[in-house]
Amino acid sequence: MAVSEMSAESPPPRRGWREAAAVYLRRDVLIVLFLGFSAGLPLALSGSTLLVWMAESSVDLKTIGFFALVGTPYTIKFLWAPVVDALDIPILCRLFGRRRGWLIFSQIMLMAAIVFLGLQNPDVSPFMIALGAVLVAIASATQDIVIDTYRVEKLDTSEQAAGVGAYVAAYRVGMLVSTAGALFIVSFFEKVQGFDKATAWTLGYVVMAGFVLVGIATTLLAREPARSAEAVAAHSADNPMVRVLKAAVGSFSEFLTRDMAVAVLAFVILFKLCDAFVGAMTGPFVIRGMGYSREEYAAIVKGLGLAATLAGGFAGGFVARGLDLRTSLWLAAFLQMGSNLVFALQAVMPASYPMLAAVIVTENFTGAIGTVIFVAYLSSLCQSPLHTATQYALLSALSAVGRTYISAPAGLVAEQAGWFWFFVLSCLTAIPSLFLLWWLQARGHFDALARPTGKLAADD
Repeated sequence: MAVSEMSAESPPPRRGWREAAAVYLRRDVLIVLFLGFSAGLPLALSGSTLLVWMAESSVDLKTIGFFALVGTPYTIKFLWAPVVDALDIPILCRLFGRRRGWLIFSQIMLMAAIVFLGLQNPDVSPFMIALGAVLVAIASATQDIVIDTYRVEKLDTSEQAAGVGAYVAAYRVGMLVSTAGALFIVSFFEKVQGFDKATAWTLGYVVMAGFVLVGIATTLLAREPARSAEAVAAHSADNPMVRVLKAAVGSFSEFLTRDMAVAVLAFVILFKLCDAFVGAMTGPFVIRGMGYSREEYAAIVKGLGLAATLAGGFAGGFVARGLDLRTSLWLAAFLQMGSNLVFALQAVMPASYPMLAAVIVTENFTGAIGTVIFVAYLSSLCQSPLHTATQYALLSALSAVGRTYISAPAGLVAEQAGWFWFFVLSCLTAIPSLFLLWWLQARGHFDALARPTGKLAADD
């Protein structure tokens, strides 16, 4: 969640509730809201929803855990972010503009990839399922790059915070549609329409592909940012390769020459690892470990969890505004660790709806607070308006490393240690980030961020 850029000496003037709420009804903010839905939709289709599909198949638990690796494109999207910044898609960019042309291209590719994934069968070929999931992740990551760039270029400073808030809320709704919504749709095709399980999952993914049309329609209604035309004019004298190299080298060199750059990047990678380690196995724990059905999982984990996430998002916004950044990060870190211990408590107690609901609400509420504060931190790092898109692609990609790579052995740990000790041990994954947080604070890193220069960037 973005935080408004402000002077350390003088706080911004207070606005009335009506004025603060009116910004959410502005055309460009509403466009960003619907683009947030489009961005949130595909993540679970190659992540948690796919893991539920795997849990219902004959795929073993260790393989399910390693399916987290299909999220690799989210961690390396910064590699092709300069291409998105510098090059045009033939025909589409000429018809709709640079940003909208790339958006439509990525959304068409996303629809095709989701359908391809849905046509596969995990019992027949886990490899083809993995390939389809990677294709979905590539198209989704590309869409994320363009949406981030569009949001930063299109919204003025007074709209940035509202735009990011609307984006994040709609992103969660998109994730709800592709998690609980997808699971209920699969159950409808299987139990009401009488299709076999494999066909039901295929039809469920086809329906999810249809929801991408929301993003395409939004892109068609959107207006190309004025800054996009300025970028075209600035690069008109360069050939395509030179444009890509300038975008890449400039963004990386500017960031890596900052003080404590390596420690900052390590902190970005590790801060959400505690959450990611548990998140990778939440579905298998609820379904296999606790014995709940697909529908119960969808209703409690994804339905009730969404409400807790939205509430946590608002709470995180209040925390980010009321406390300084370093204090907010400390609070978020300990909340994330505490929610993992609540899971451990559930693991040794008899299955019950109230207890599971309490666990899921706690985990989603605290996780959302952590996400909002962490995104505020990432936004504060993107201080150069010349490299905002590529730098944010780098930072958000690095933040996904923990979820994708370091959390990959989560299934193996759960299988060897049992669910209780798995959740206890997951708390230990927060220790490296706590050390880095202390180290950065002691060396004045957050004092420097309190005096930002340049345009604020924002993101999920």
